[in-house]
Amino acid sequence: MTTASPLRAPRRDAAENRESLLAAARVVFNHDPSASLEAVAAQAGLSRRSVYGHFANREELLLELVTTGARRVATALESVTHPDPLVRLALIASSLWREVESVRVMALVAVRGPLAVHTAATLGAIRANVRAAITEGQADGSMRTDLAVERLARLVEDTALVVLEDSTEHPLGAQEGDRLAMLMTLAVVGLGWREAGTFIDGRPELAWPAATEPAADLRADRAGQ
Repeated sequence: MTTASPLRAPRRDAAENRESLLAAARVVFNHDPSASLEAVAAQAGLSRRSVYGHFANREELLLELVTTGARRVATALESVTHPDPLVRLALIASSLWREVESVRVMALVAVRGPLAVHTAATLGAIRANVRAAITEGQADGSMRTDLAVERLARLVEDTALVVLEDSTEHPLGAQEGDRLAMLMTLAVVGLGWREAGTFIDGRPELAWPAATEPAADLRADRAGQ
């Protein structure tokens, strides 16, 4: 009587392997953007050969990671709106921080350096929303008018990146970073630091959510303000 050989476990589906690699790459590259494909494969529990089955090289994997991340951020922020332009800018800063604070290094990679050209179009709607808020704020007198809209919008974006960059070098909690992102944004457009703090504290829609509040519900509530 012949004993049947034990069945070999089926190989993981190619799509599942790809997702595993992307998830591993987020962790590895967020810790070290110069990490090797071997490090990504090890994090995913796959062989280096498996990586090449999905991505031709390290640059292709990085590109997939940052473009996917940019689309996720753009989708999350597309509904951020508010009739008060100051609140809207603060909401944009807060929402952006909350979307990327867990992958801070990769967020910087996506908007600085050679890969930025691939994310510019995807993030265009967010930048347009910032410019629109500044235009309205200058018109109603709530924001500084000594700088052109385009320049002020660039400074707002640079400020958000500075907060992210600083938080990669010095410990900064999620809630603390959220408030700092809003404070710095409001300061750039003309509010003093005390005034900005009072402004944030006086707007319920800018409050840090309870830990049990789902992120999707938070965005929906904020968008309806």
